[in-house]
Formats: sequence, C-alpha cells, structure tokens
Amino acid sequence: MKKIFVLTVAFVAGFAMVANAGSIATGQTTKCNDAKSITLETAGAANTSNDKFGFTSNDRGGANVVIWKSSNFTTIPITLGPNDNNDSVNGTDGGRTGLPRRGGMGKHKVTLTSQPEFSRGDSIGDISGLVKITNTGLNPVTVSCN
Repeated sequence: MKKIFVLTVAFVAGFAMVANAGSIATGQTTKCNDAKSITLETAGAANTSNDKFGFTSNDRGGANVVIWKSSNFTTIPITLGPNDNNDSVNGTDGGRTGLPRRGGMGKHKVTLTSQPEFSRGDSIGDISGLVKITNTGLNPVTVSCN
C-alpha cells in the first residue's frame, strides 16, 4: 500500500513539474515535439539594486534554461540577460583610447530554428523529436513551440 501511495505522489509531482509550452517558473519543465522553431523569452524583471556592487535578488533580470534534445541526447545551457551590461570602459572615455565600443546588453529573446541538414549531430539547431526546456534561473521564461 505504501508503494502505491509513493508512486502516485511521484506521478502527481511529476505532472506538476512538467508544463506544456507557455510560461515556466523556476524548476519547471516544458516540452516541444518536432518543432520547426522554439522561442525562449525572459520576463526581464527590473534590475533594481541598492547594493553598491549592483547585486540583485532577481539575477539582474536574466533567465537561465537548460535544453535537452532527444535527437542526440545532449544538454545545452542558455542564458538570457536583458539587463546584463558588459560595456567596455572605452565606451565612456570620450574616444581617447581609439578602440571601438564593445559589449552591450544581453538578449531577452532567442529563437532556435530547426536545421535538420546540419552536418554535426550535436548542433543546437537539431531540434527534431522531443525537446525539454527546464528553467534553472530565478525569473520566469516564456517558451513558444512553432
């Protein structure tokens, strides 16, 4: 009797942790099957900080996801960072260094497009079959399967 109860609880918990394409919160998983494209977008929470070093409790508005692909059994991490500024110092030095400005804000949205003819099987473009997306960050992520 205890085994049946434990299996039932595990089954219900598994369904609670797996959602279909839509918005996924921290720890949730969604899946796409034979999608032509998959779009990932972070909510882009505000980068609010009162800390002198810029530390925030919302991961600077960024999002982290892990993608598992059944086509080649690989796992790929993706980070979306709409509030993460990597500007180099020479962007604010008035041009005295003579170097071009580098860096910038991260992207809040990325679309993975199916590339079945790509020569390497471990390509991120090979999104055929089942693709599972798990939110490993602090902010919600919207997933669209097309």
